[in-house]
Amino acid sequence: MRSVLPFNQGWLFAPRELSYDAADSAFVRVSLPHTNIELPHHNFDNLEYQFISTYRQRFTLPEPLNGRRLFVDFDGAMTASTVSINGRVLGDHDGGYTPFSFDLTDHLRDGENVLQVRLDSTERPDIPPNGYVVDYLTFGGIYREAWLRFVEPLYFSDSFLRQRDILSDSPHAELDVWVKNLTPTDQTAIVYASIAGDSGTVGDSSQTVTFPAGETTKVTLTMALADFKLWSLNDPVLYRCNICLDQPDGGEPFDVTARRVGFREAVFKPEGFFLNGEKVKIVGLNRHQNYAYIGGAAPARLQRKDAEILKHELGVNLARTSHYPQSPHFLDRCDEIGLLVFEEIPGWQHIGDSDWKALSLKNVEDMIVRDRHHPSIILWGVRINESMDDEGLYRATNDLAHKLDPTRQTGGVRFFQGSQFLEDVFTYNDFSNTLIEPNHAPYLVTEFNGHMYPTKSYDSEAQQVEHALRHARIQDKNFEMDNITGAIGWCAFDYNTHREFGAGDRICYHGVSDIFRLPKFAAYVYESQIDPSVRPVVRVASVWTFGENAGGGTEPLYVFSNCDEIEVFKGQFSHARLKPDREAFPHLPHPPFKVMGLALMEVFGSNYQDLRVVGYVNGQAVAEQRLSAKGVPHALTLAADDGSLNADGADMTRLVFRIVDEFGNRLPYCTTAVAFDVQGAGKLVGENPFSLVGGQAAVYVRAGETAGEITVTARAARLNEAVVKIRVG
Repeated sequence: MRSVLPFNQGWLFAPRELSYDAADSAFVRVSLPHTNIELPHHNFDNLEYQFISTYRQRFTLPEPLNGRRLFVDFDGAMTASTVSINGRVLGDHDGGYTPFSFDLTDHLRDGENVLQVRLDSTERPDIPPNGYVVDYLTFGGIYREAWLRFVEPLYFSDSFLRQRDILSDSPHAELDVWVKNLTPTDQTAIVYASIAGDSGTVGDSSQTVTFPAGETTKVTLTMALADFKLWSLNDPVLYRCNICLDQPDGGEPFDVTARRVGFREAVFKPEGFFLNGEKVKIVGLNRHQNYAYIGGAAPARLQRKDAEILKHELGVNLARTSHYPQSPHFLDRCDEIGLLVFEEIPGWQHIGDSDWKALSLKNVEDMIVRDRHHPSIILWGVRINESMDDEGLYRATNDLAHKLDPTRQTGGVRFFQGSQFLEDVFTYNDFSNTLIEPNHAPYLVTEFNGHMYPTKSYDSEAQQVEHALRHARIQDKNFEMDNITGAIGWCAFDYNTHREFGAGDRICYHGVSDIFRLPKFAAYVYESQIDPSVRPVVRVASVWTFGENAGGGTEPLYVFSNCDEIEVFKGQFSHARLKPDREAFPHLPHPPFKVMGLALMEVFGSNYQDLRVVGYVNGQAVAEQRLSAKGVPHALTLAADDGSLNADGADMTRLVFRIVDEFGNRLPYCTTAVAFDVQGAGKLVGENPFSLVGGQAAVYVRAGETAGEITVTARAARLNEAVVKIRVG
């Protein structure tokens, strides 16, 4: 039957074009995901990754064919791939964000086979998103996983579960399956499907079908649903849809496959966005998939971590995948934790010629076919981000999206109100520094702030505080305006960009967190909206030194918190007990606190003491933060996100290092070199030594292919050593 095996270890890589006859000695051994070049986290030229490279994999069949077909599946390679097997070219794939497959069966030989990929990672103008300038980088490499897929010659080529009347008294699902018959004769089989969860089966159906030779046949099964739970933000219940292609005589099935699904109704209406019939105000952030050092080549662990950061650390309820389809691992984790997703096709402002447009339509198809089973996805983005109107193209993209997935609405992100409205939801980038009244409905703000106020984690305190307040003001307006379904901030994380954009080091400092996914003050705005029953939050937006601000002093001092009250202490003495600033932020669920009276002379000299802020919920102290009056480095800290890694040559975890005061607060103006020593079953990915700016940064540790332990030691002048240990197995 079907067998799907990872195909990620033992690849050979050369950063140049090589022929099939080139010796293996011209390559180096790598594992997928793989970036074609590791780079510093900033101050590099995008031309450094724009070259043609060659990937080679020598393999013998891990299982006998036994009459089955063998496919190689690539989750993503940037940007144009030519795939060969045993010296024979199988075909090309143009585009870096969607999966592609080739049938190897007819070209296999006994013993060793050689698969080779010529990968063009230049920014080719004939392939979206390129053709003009683009405000993000398309790093090269086979940067997502690959798989070997064995299937019988009669097999499922795709499936899609469409839920119907899910909130009614007669909920049901329609399962579309596509069966491909590669045999020379007609075949009769029973298509059977069941949907099951922890509490048992909630629906099933079957149908006997004859499949014509050499054709792909669509079959639809209807299943009544009973005793199921809805997928929601706080309880994202998932089910498994098991699909079998059984033989009529009861023998071994021809094929068995499965999809993970969730049941929910998600709809944008003029009066708001509704999930399972309940109105939900969308508070989101945009996400780029790129990481420091490795570009897009992040393994599953890091992809899943980004979803967790967005949901649990930043507290948002939606991520927009700006501006392309993103990793299946990221989307899987969104399904699991209840994070909504707005996914869109590749592009940024530019529309190319007819061939370019044809690729955009193919991107719509590939994105939706790949991802339409994800309950987290609530909207398809079928317009090139911030492009001008093109009625022919965008009628085609909308029609295709509705044909492929009639259960979801479409949006098309634009930056001018007069844009032709062809989609179901008017999705608009609003850079007015407020929110303008919409002239269409339903209406979703898909970007704000961003380039209007870029902020580094080591900018002045006033800059960092104003950056945070701008996010708070917009989200306050978001909650005020019932005719806006939500607002998605630009953006979650800083990202590398072309020289035409961003700062002098080619980073767009638009994130509420830095490029290492570490928070700036603006991140506290979102974190403080988390329900206090989930996690109470107290975050002081200050470095607590009166010489930081123009004119001296520390007021107003802002505290971002989800508590009912805060109490501010200077040393042992209570300065004030305060309610949130609902006068300035009347609509935000948890407004910031504005602390006054901490004037210059009150904190000068001997009166300049540690700051302590205590948060109260229902009169009980539930959280606090302390800031040191000394303001000098106390310790170097080092922490790994994960204590263990898989020994596959690709698994990675983030190592966060900080210079902190005695209470663990980063000191954003500490500039020092941090050096790392790595021993054992892995290697460091990142700059070593690292010239620290901003008081915090990160490197990564990549596991090798043998079990063992990794020990990382960090050192900085005048501070203690910091050590972490990570298991590899």
